[in-house]
Amino acid sequence: MFVCVLVTRPHSHALPAAKAAFQRALHAWYRGQHRRLPWRETPSLYRTVVSEFMLQQTQVKTVLPYFERWVRELPDFAALAAASGTRVLKLWEGLGYYSRARHLHRLARVIAALPAPPRSTEAWRKLPGVGPYTAAAITSLAFGAPAACVDGNVVRVLARLTADGTTFRDSAAAARHFTPLAAVLLQRDDPGPHNQAMMELGALVCRRHHPRCPACPVRRFCAAARRGNPEDYPRFASKKIRRRAVLRAWCEHEGRLLLHRAAAGARRLAGLHELPTPIDLGLNEAVVRATPLLTRKQRGLTNHRITESIHAMVLTAAQRHRLAANPALHWVPLAELDRLTLSGPHRRWIEELLITRNR
Repeated sequence: MFVCVLVTRPHSHALPAAKAAFQRALHAWYRGQHRRLPWRETPSLYRTVVSEFMLQQTQVKTVLPYFERWVRELPDFAALAAASGTRVLKLWEGLGYYSRARHLHRLARVIAALPAPPRSTEAWRKLPGVGPYTAAAITSLAFGAPAACVDGNVVRVLARLTADGTTFRDSAAAARHFTPLAAVLLQRDDPGPHNQAMMELGALVCRRHHPRCPACPVRRFCAAARRGNPEDYPRFASKKIRRRAVLRAWCEHEGRLLLHRAAAGARRLAGLHELPTPIDLGLNEAVVRATPLLTRKQRGLTNHRITESIHAMVLTAAQRHRLAANPALHWVPLAELDRLTLSGPHRRWIEELLITRNR
């Protein structure tokens, strides 16, 4: 009889009507199947905040070594607040989306200056780098606030449970759309574990591709599973891929490599070092393009696909003298490259080129 109600009633009403049974099935699965993660094993407000910032747009397996190193070197808000921006970026190097590190640093300074951390979701929303999802995650996990977390995993779970055919412009629009349903399903007297269970279900079972439907603890509630097309949900409008080509110069002189440091106010790579472009060197692109090509690499930034061609250049004494006046350009001894913070792709590419050269 109960299953009949789920099948015949409209999707928008069936799931909330079965909330208690849905919660029991989800939570029983989570208690037995959840991953043992360091921020869960030894939880604290600080560890929750750091993990939530790191996990934005980044997979757990990528975050784990960064998290362990971070909390070992900066164990609390006070230590992070006192750290230099250079040290913070260095610890974050390779994790990408560096604005997260800068926001986290600013947040720590705000928290360290308060008599006590705020406890409400609304108060956290006012802090640097904290959006709706992050505020809900932090306050529900650390303080038991009855706030529903809706990240990409939860969007996927809810879209499939309801077979919602809405086409969303982006993930933020999808999260807003599903937040009311997530709030209805939330176990308000124990919101932290419930939120983690929903996100864990999306990460481990209700995966983007090849979902593990036979292993799903809430399959009997899922409209998309009954239809046999879970991978059709959620639906997003296709994004136009923009392609760009970038020239880079590899300039070595007396055991040093020339690097360009992005300005502190740069939108994406503030304070990070990369190989210089012709514009950085004050040269025409044709001059760089005429030099030997060392390698051609690709990187992705949001909807941009960038091809970077790295050319070997030998600068004249006059050119080196002229470039010395540019504070953004630095001749870095090869033995000291590890001390600097480079963007993840350029760190890998430089290391590859040095290895190839030394063979």
